[in-house]
Amino acid sequence: MTFFPFIAVAPLLLLATALCFLVRPGRRPGRLLGLAEAAPVAALGLGVVGLFQFRITGPQILTLGDVALVRLDAISMTLVLLVSFVGWGVSRYARRYLDGEPREGRFHGLTLAAIAFVLVLAQAASLPVLIASFVAIGLALRQLLLFYPDRPEALRAAAKFTRVWGAGDAALVLAAILLWQSTGTVDIATLTATTSLPVPVTAQIAIGVLVLAAVLKTAAFPLHGWLTEVMEAPTPVSALLHAGIINAGGVLLITLAGLVERSPGALAALVMIGGFTALFGALVMLTQSAVKTALAWSTVAQMGFMLLQCGLGLWALALLHLVAHSLYKAHAFLASGEAVRAVNAIRKPGPVAVPDVGAVARSFALALALYIGVAVGFTWLAGEKSPQALALGAILIFGVSYLIAQGLADAAPGALTRRTIVASVCTALAYFGFQVLALAVWGPALPAASVAGPLEWALIVLAVLSFGLVAFAQALFPLWAHHPATAGLRVHVANGFYLNALLDRLIGGFRAPTRP
Repeated sequence: MTFFPFIAVAPLLLLATALCFLVRPGRRPGRLLGLAEAAPVAALGLGVVGLFQFRITGPQILTLGDVALVRLDAISMTLVLLVSFVGWGVSRYARRYLDGEPREGRFHGLTLAAIAFVLVLAQAASLPVLIASFVAIGLALRQLLLFYPDRPEALRAAAKFTRVWGAGDAALVLAAILLWQSTGTVDIATLTATTSLPVPVTAQIAIGVLVLAAVLKTAAFPLHGWLTEVMEAPTPVSALLHAGIINAGGVLLITLAGLVERSPGALAALVMIGGFTALFGALVMLTQSAVKTALAWSTVAQMGFMLLQCGLGLWALALLHLVAHSLYKAHAFLASGEAVRAVNAIRKPGPVAVPDVGAVARSFALALALYIGVAVGFTWLAGEKSPQALALGAILIFGVSYLIAQGLADAAPGALTRRTIVASVCTALAYFGFQVLALAVWGPALPAASVAGPLEWALIVLAVLSFGLVAFAQALFPLWAHHPATAGLRVHVANGFYLNALLDRLIGGFRAPTRP
């Protein structure tokens, strides 16, 4: 019997619904408003049916002639369910958020089209389908960014996005051509098949170009500027980005993990670029006063961290991070309007306990000791952990060390000290617990972390030391926050060291804008 995946119907359903809105793009498109929410719900239902189909049939591929179109596996099913769920939430929110807008119908149509194209991306079984979905996503998102075309900032954001996303598309096309020449195929299943044969030089170059495409798609340093200006579009657009658009680079890398894994140089580049982007984005985020801008910089940092995970070969954890961050950040953007009210409603705390150097050093030592204890326990129960996974856990525990430092300050009450220590233990338990879960669900479909050689160990040490030093400096920030030099530095950091302004100048973004 010919295989047909039910999830392949979901993009067609969404595109048909989007067309209904786009042919009637004005205000209050009548009963069609219900379809804006019903279509993603139907796609989610098809995703659930596809999940049962996958459990029965196992991994499958739908082909047309010699071209692989749609694949059904654990990775694609996870992404389809994620994108459909987030798309449903965004569409539901947008029904009220845009109620009465002159171009309300157009927004719903473009949103549904963008969700449909991301669903195609999630299920793509060959590089041509993958590239076509990336191009379509870029076209749809550009129109959403220009929903308010009279805003100069929106024009600049759209111009930068188009250039960066288009460069990523060009890199993907080049990589596909190189892979076709070196391997004779563009089918994802064939390209990612595990093999011990040496990788041809042309294929090595192609993998490097694929990594470049992923970096461009995730708004990594230094071409991150367009992402921090998405706030000029309606709030649902910011949430929609996390339904497989801003993290499309991670989707690309995870989909082709078996191929990317075979290039140590490409993995090293991901570690360095991703790690630096994560540190840079987190640093700038701490200086932002606007809620949505801080969330955008947080996304820059999180996408960098996802690239770091891919570079370390922790593919299952990278996919877990992609899912968790998408759900959390989409909700954060949709709930950002209540942030000021919620903060004002919180009872203002008294004086904050400021830790000294000794307290910070003790906090890091205690957090690492607790982490090592939990790691040993999980290793004994669930088997040996790779050095890459242990290093990633150490990086995560550095964030908790900041809280413990406040709890160990001389002025801190005992209850605060106890709570921060409990938080550290819970974080370590959660990390290893979710790691076991991710490996059980996606591990069979993804390559395991490679055996750490000299290059891998050098990258691991570099990543741990970099994140540790930054976290240590952050914990000591209250000691020198009022120094005169700090005020000037804060201005530079808050502006992202003006890299975005430099990109604006290069593309002529400061010239008087014209209506697109």
